[in-house]
Amino acid sequence: MPRRRMHVICAAEDPLRAALRALRRTLHVPEGFPARVLAEAESAVREPRLPDRDATDIPFFTIDPPASTDLDQAMHLERRVGGGFRVHYAIADVAAFVLPGGALDAEAHRRALTLYFPDGNVPLHPISLSEDAASLLPGRTRPALLWTIDLDEDGARVATEVRRALVRSRARLNYADAQRQIDSATAEEPLALLKDIGLLRERLEAERGGISLDVPEQEIVERDHRYALQYRSPLPSESWNAQISLLTGMAAADLMTASGTGVLRTLPTAPGGAVARLRRTAKALGIDWPHHVSYADVVRSLDPADPHHAAFLQECTTLLRGAGYTAFKGGRLPDPAVHAAVAHEYTHCTAPLRRLVDRYAGELCVAAAAGQEPPAWVREALDALPKEMADGSRRANAVERACVDTVEAAVLTGRVGELFDAFVVDVREHEPDVGTVQLREPAVVAPVEGGGAELPLGEELRVRLTRADPETAQVRFAPA
Repeated sequence: MPRRRMHVICAAEDPLRAALRALRRTLHVPEGFPARVLAEAESAVREPRLPDRDATDIPFFTIDPPASTDLDQAMHLERRVGGGFRVHYAIADVAAFVLPGGALDAEAHRRALTLYFPDGNVPLHPISLSEDAASLLPGRTRPALLWTIDLDEDGARVATEVRRALVRSRARLNYADAQRQIDSATAEEPLALLKDIGLLRERLEAERGGISLDVPEQEIVERDHRYALQYRSPLPSESWNAQISLLTGMAAADLMTASGTGVLRTLPTAPGGAVARLRRTAKALGIDWPHHVSYADVVRSLDPADPHHAAFLQECTTLLRGAGYTAFKGGRLPDPAVHAAVAHEYTHCTAPLRRLVDRYAGELCVAAAAGQEPPAWVREALDALPKEMADGSRRANAVERACVDTVEAAVLTGRVGELFDAFVVDVREHEPDVGTVQLREPAVVAPVEGGGAELPLGEELRVRLTRADPETAQVRFAPA
């Protein structure tokens, strides 16, 4: 499921980049890996544990952002004889390199997730693995977990298999390349089918009540000594690609629930208060959301190319904050077991280079598909894994929030004293003069303090900027 994606477009010596570097120190983000971890990674690169099966005859391809080198997934799509489709989906086999209980494993458990900053990331694994030996780079033979998922003519899943294999990607595409080839009808069938299967899966998602957020990437650009926010609207190919990942995550959840042992990604239905706040945000941004229209339907009606719609989609990610991981054994499924946004049992299993839990989910699925018990090291880690991932998610959320605050402070630098049209989207329960406003332009969300005057929740409010400091990541408003 998506996070807010931000990207800084400015010089390395720019004050905003300096503030982001300082933020890493404030948040105690690790700057590198211990020597023992790096040494173990180098040893693993030289002697990975390789599978016997050879699937390098399948012409896989990858689709990722242009600068990505940590390539978790590769795919090949084809039509089945007699109708329907076959999805070959290769996932990087991180367990081929990471020795359970070793230094590399312990460091991955400590980090849990790759952390994303607007000016770069802090990886889960050393880059000798994540961006090289374990990455599904083109022309390189790599160990993988090879999923084979058969779909009927409507895109519904009818069969699932997963096993270890050697694979080799033939082509590395970015989303724009893929979209151009599909739109111009020059794509070969394995890529052209991404649109056919993606559209079918989107239709099935709507039918089961699921919702995917096409969250635009926020770009921060320096213009005339001021920063501006702009949005890069996602391409359809990104949504179709995401549907393949969702398909695999649901197939993995079904394998684990059938076997009685696993770890699910769960999300309860959003509480009424959170939805009400989002409705106020929609009103602030001029988005029509009639009361008889569901959240899923209003999201599907949005155009990510519209800046106000893009800002609203960014705020929609707040409804995903209740998501967590739940492990289960002995056939006793968690309650709830369903991920509310997916509207199905679901697990994370397609990004093991960037998420710790995916390595374990992959092992559980390989064992379940073979009718075997999962390895002892997997079973022994299950009880602690949800808390480790929760701690990692809290750290990632703190990074995301701090980055947003830093960027918004930079965007408003030099404008202290100016007036803005805003909307009060939240008020503290026991401090009615303290709350949160959503500006119409720029689309910034920030604290407001009324100085003893009660804030009008859900109403328009003219506000004055009183503080904007990127170094402390602080933005403050007061009623005008």
